[in-house]
Amino acid sequence: MVKIDVENGYYLFKLDDLLNQNAISKNQLMRDTNTDFKVLQRICKGENTRVDVTVFARLCDYFDCNLTDIIEYIPNDSH
Repeated sequence: MVKIDVENGYYLFKLDDLLNQNAISKNQLMRDTNTDFKVLQRICKGENTRVDVTVFARLCDYFDCNLTDIIEYIPNDSH
């Protein structure tokens, strides 16, 4: 899990955890979902600069999970 701090909270990127839990390599995921390896690598490292909903839909379908199982935003408690 990779935590990326942002102005009002943080994001948790959990794709690596899903891969490990399911014993799937990034190469296998790339082939099975027809997703570029660099895109998967950026999601795993929390280096996304934009969200491609098509890619996240493929990943959710593949793992039979929700988007929050892959990426989650946690706001700061202080409001």
